[in-house]
Amino acid sequence: MSYAQMTGWIATTRCSAVALIAIGACSAPPPDDLSYIDTLIASRAAKDQAFRNSADSPVPVSRHETLLPLSYFSPSLQYRIPASLRVEDEQLVFDIPTSTGKWRSMRRVGVLEFQLKSEPMTLSAFVEVTATDNDSLFVPFGDLTNDTETYPAGRYLDLRVTPTGIYDLDFNLAYHPFCYYDERYDCPFPPPENQLAFPIRSGERLPED
Repeated sequence: MSYAQMTGWIATTRCSAVALIAIGACSAPPPDDLSYIDTLIASRAAKDQAFRNSADSPVPVSRHETLLPLSYFSPSLQYRIPASLRVEDEQLVFDIPTSTGKWRSMRRVGVLEFQLKSEPMTLSAFVEVTATDNDSLFVPFGDLTNDTETYPAGRYLDLRVTPTGIYDLDFNLAYHPFCYYDERYDCPFPPPENQLAFPIRSGERLPED
């Protein structure tokens, strides 16, 4: 399965119609925040349902009991931040190593600049060279939770291209590559420039003991 197919599959699960999960009123966030959290929890439930029931689920049936429902850090608006894309005049193509020992050609579109908890950070954004749809940016990243709280090889984010160059960088949507569920998938590793020296405790995580 290519990266484009994988992101399309995930986007479909996010858009599935499911009942919103109620959140307790104690210490409830403001209404707009509550709506966001409701939607996020509902999309996670839809993804679990799709992974459990779809014939082309990336999670093998033999691993349903150990992996489903997927595990996540608690939703946090601190990890949903604006980012500015500095587009590169010369968009270089990089051969990025993958989990199966192959190489994936990726074109670096530019660099996302943002601040997280008052720390300035950057992440490179890519598109697959062979992709026919360049409406989505691929942002593979690693951070200090890798190996202990998240998949050792890192996680992914997908961003829809915007005309303004300003992006809603939401780490609550960070997800594990499919090779975490099934080693037969071919997943590109985050490049060294996208290794954050900071723990991103947001998005998908490893199951807690």
